[in-house]
Amino acid sequence: MLQSTRLCELADVRREQILAEATRLFAASGFPNTEVQAIVDNLGIGKGTVYRYFPSKRDVFMAAVDRGIRLLGESVNRAADASREPMERLLNAIKAYLAFFDEHPEIVELLIQERAEFRDRKKPTYFLHKEQNIAKWHLLLRELMQSGKIREMPEEAVADYISDLLYGMVFTKFFSGREKPLSDQADQVIEILLSGITPLDETRGKCT
Repeated sequence: MLQSTRLCELADVRREQILAEATRLFAASGFPNTEVQAIVDNLGIGKGTVYRYFPSKRDVFMAAVDRGIRLLGESVNRAADASREPMERLLNAIKAYLAFFDEHPEIVELLIQERAEFRDRKKPTYFLHKEQNIAKWHLLLRELMQSGKIREMPEEAVADYISDLLYGMVFTKFFSGREKPLSDQADQVIEILLSGITPLDETRGKCT
């Protein structure tokens, strides 16, 4: 039993090594110009080792994209779970999302390549993960509405708006070549999300 567990752990480590190196190479050279041989050469393993985990180069690439989005989700969840207060959970999640792409621009490159190279897919990996994990954020937003922390509106619409805003910021920075980290904009984004852009007459709750 212990030996079996140890073998599984070693397999997981090897798989992670392959995907980490594949991510680096795909991001640097693109899917068409990256060969499995380059991955194994850099890792010092046999080609058969890669094919033991992944049937084809396409499967390696898709697993690398999936890994990237999984790591994003883990980072966001870890930040949110650091607090029990609903609003702080939401704000921590936003900051962690932006910080993740500051630290991992190679994942942005893979997302772009996935769309360019595999148009036969009905939905990109990012949006598949979003659909699988969005329900808990709907619940968090509903909790914030019920407590009066944010105004009442469809939580699905709010979640989609925040998600689309952050996703758009990531690609805007990527394509514009801005050097300022996304995480430096987090407080500004949060301020606009929570307060809007128009001044309010506090005595009437209406725009002045």
